[in-house]
Amino acid sequence: MQEAPERSRPRPRSRPRSPATVAVLVRDGVLPMELGLVHQLFGNARDAAGAPLYRPLTCALTPGMVDTDADFPIRAAHGPEVLAEADTVIVPASHREDEALGPSELPAPLAAALAAAAGARRVASICTGAFVLAAAGLLDGRRATTHWLSADLFARTFPAVTVDPDVLYVDEGAVLTSAGEAAGVDLCLHMIRRDHGAAVAAAVARRTVVPPHREGGQAQYIQRPVTEPASTSTGAARSWALTRLGDPLTLAELASQASMSVRTFSRRFRDETGMTPVQWLTQRRVDRARQLLEETDHTVDRIAAECGFGTGASLRAHFQVGVGVSPGAYRATFRGRR
Repeated sequence: MQEAPERSRPRPRSRPRSPATVAVLVRDGVLPMELGLVHQLFGNARDAAGAPLYRPLTCALTPGMVDTDADFPIRAAHGPEVLAEADTVIVPASHREDEALGPSELPAPLAAALAAAAGARRVASICTGAFVLAAAGLLDGRRATTHWLSADLFARTFPAVTVDPDVLYVDEGAVLTSAGEAAGVDLCLHMIRRDHGAAVAAAVARRTVVPPHREGGQAQYIQRPVTEPASTSTGAARSWALTRLGDPLTLAELASQASMSVRTFSRRFRDETGMTPVQWLTQRRVDRARQLLEETDHTVDRIAAECGFGTGASLRAHFQVGVGVSPGAYRATFRGRR
């Protein structure tokens, strides 16, 4: 789930003023939950004055009724023309179509729709919607994820894509992918957080009654031949660490909180979160630093100490890798908006 710099893609137009259009491209067989969560989360994002930050729109290849995977259809009022003006384009799954797609095998209407979205700042998929982005060539040479049940097929079908089946979402800058449908919540909150900061994303999460950042990855949901007892979970150690981010935590200390050896703890931690303990701890510390940069006037050195980075130089290095900008630039952007 680490954020990555943007790679080669046609240069997008400059970012529009709020509210930014979020176009959701639905196809027959769409999962209603995936469509609804995009509208719910982006639709609830507000600035300090209460004005909406996004304008979610549903579009189809042809305006009108669209079948879902439930026993009711939906009506898409818009056609693919809205994709040309969208800031963000999101492609939910269609269990009728996605897994039949291969490299350069997009139906002509779908290929034309994605071509119309070439000027969008970013394109994202939920669940097996990643097959659409891969078939369009948008994921070549990039990391991506999809539902763990489809990950092996995805990897065989699109060898030019590096598949990570353990994470909830992957951010490759201009192109983002998420795992199973509920991971679409994590992805949307991540995009809101990148656009408008942790405070706005947290407010959306509170209103929607979901965690602003879900611990772990989809690795914990993958069916395995032998399931370890629940008592071996590393969740208690993660909760303990979150209250002590400013301390110089060691792997041995974390393992002791789970009553495991370091070797067993490290293996189990990776199974549950898709990350090593060090990667996870660094990410949580960066998240805490983002919050303090937005909500306090603390110096970078003080924030570094409170988040466990020790020095301002260490915080700057990790923040640049994790967020893509310096702490000073991040604060100037998001404190200014507040």
